[in-house]
Amino acid sequence: MFERQKSGSVLCANCGRLVGVNDEQCFNCGRRNPSMWGFGGAIRALGADFGFVKLVIAGSIAVFIATLAIDPNGIRYGGFLGFMSPSQNALFLFGASGQIPVFELGRWWTVLSAGWLHGGILHIGFNMMITRNFAPMVAEYYGAGRMIIIYVVSSAVGFTFSSVMYEILPYIHPFGSFLGLVGLAGAPLTVGASAAVSGLLGALLFYANRTGSQVLRKQMMSYVIFFGIFGIFMGGIDNQAHLGGFVGGYYLARYMDPLEPEKGDHLVLALVCIAATALSIAASFAFGLQFFPKR
Repeated sequence: MFERQKSGSVLCANCGRLVGVNDEQCFNCGRRNPSMWGFGGAIRALGADFGFVKLVIAGSIAVFIATLAIDPNGIRYGGFLGFMSPSQNALFLFGASGQIPVFELGRWWTVLSAGWLHGGILHIGFNMMITRNFAPMVAEYYGAGRMIIIYVVSSAVGFTFSSVMYEILPYIHPFGSFLGLVGLAGAPLTVGASAAVSGLLGALLFYANRTGSQVLRKQMMSYVIFFGIFGIFMGGIDNQAHLGGFVGGYYLARYMDPLEPEKGDHLVLALVCIAATALSIAASFAFGLQFFPKR
């Protein structure tokens, strides 16, 4: 399936026009390395998003099942989004982020792993549904490589922001109690794909502003308002991770101008992001076993 094509013509990974497999640049859209080293056809067979949405859904479900299976006695059934929630020990073991892991225990890589963990059936179901809605749109406007970068990096920015805010909360009194009241205090332990989803939302809003699409802008702003209201009035929501992810996605999209053609470097960086995420989960598990209670 992933056999490399070494000669002949292929479709440009950006505009879909025919180019030579060894052409350095597409004559139509200007994309460099339009054949993606001859693997363009095989990669396109995975879909417009290069199969990333399926990877996110399958990976998140697999990790969710693993967190339930490793500590079945700790499964919790209370709350709306927290119904059938893995224990905090299990979430910590697989890479939950927040002030405790990042600042107290030095598990800084968890800002990458936390986006693949979830705190309940409804939590993972809602996040995967929104990911299926947003990610293909971002892939269409920015290209699959840039979509993956936005997803991973904005998630890391969101969890970093949440961890930092909870760390500095004691030093911003008397505003700390107010931030806690409106759900903007950050979190000591936090998980979920919603920081990444917020990054996709930020990228879509930037695209609407960049292209002047009022229809898309109104649609995205309605999501922003809904998520904001939902986060304030629904308990247990890490609004700082959402805010950090949204800002991260918006400005990352601004840096990777969607009106400019996607580059081959973006795909390489996207693969690096995926690999770093996988390593962060492995590192969390390997270094977390020492903290996991023996039964």
